Amino acid sequence: MQEKKIAALLGIMCFMLTVGICVQMRTVTSTASRMGRTYAENELRDSVLKWKEKYDLAYDNLETKEAKLDKLRETASTSSEASENVKAGLEQNNMALGFTEVIGSGITITLKDAEVATNKLDLSSSLVHYSDLIEVINALKNAGAEAVSVNGERIVNVTAITCAGNIIKINNEKVGVPFVINAIGSSEKLYGALTMHGGYIDKLKEDGVTVEIEKKDTITIPKYNGVYKFEYAKVVE
Repeated sequence: MQEKKIAALLGIMCFMLTVGICVQMRTVTSTASRMGRTYAENELRDSVLKWKEKYDLAYDNLETKEAKLDKLRETASTSSEASENVKAGLEQNNMALGFTEVIGSGITITLKDAEVATNKLDLSSSLVHYSDLIEVINALKNAGAEAVSVNGERIVNVTAITCAGNIIKINNEKVGVPFVINAIGSSEKLYGALTMHGGYIDKLKEDGVTVEIEKKDTITIPKYNGVYKFEYAKVVE
C-alpha cells in the first residue's frame, strides 16, 4: 500500500514536471518569437529611417539644383534680350550709316543732258552738273528720304560729290549721264517735294534737262563701301 502511494506521488510529480517543462518551452518559444519580431521590426524601422534621410537629402539637392537652373534661365533670358537689343541697335546704326543694303518703296529720278540747248548763250545750263545732283539730293533728304543713291553710289554723311572738268565723282568714283537717283521713303512725299511748282526740278526742265520721276513699290539701295574716318572728333570719356 505504501508503495502504491509512492508510485502515485511520483506519477503526479512526473506529470507536473512534464507540464512545467511544456509551459517553459512555450514561454521560451514565445519570447524568442517576440524578440525575433522586435528585432526584425527594428531593422525595418532603421532601414526606413535611412531611406527617408536619403530621400530628404536628395529632395533638398533637387530644390537647390532647380533654384540654380531657374537663375540660369533668367540670366540666359536677360542675356538673350540684351543681345537682341544690341543686335537691333547695331542694325539701326548700320542702316543709318549706310553700311547695310536696304530695300523699300520710294522714287527714282533720272537726269539727262538736254538734247537741244535752250539757252544758246549758256550751253552749260543744258548739262547736268554736280551742283544739280546736290540740290536734288538735298530736296529728297528734306522730304524725309531714308536712303539715297546715285548711279549705285550710296549717299551718306561723308559722301563727297565733286567735279573736275567734265568728270563728276561720288565717293571718289566716276559717274556720268544718265544720272539715276534712287530714294527710299514715302513715295508720295518725295514725289510731291520734287514736283512742286517752282521747285528745282522745274528749273532743270526750263534749262532743257531731261527729267523722269517714277514712283516705285520696291527699290534696292546698295551699302556704302567706303570707310568713316574721324581726324579731329574724339569720344568723350
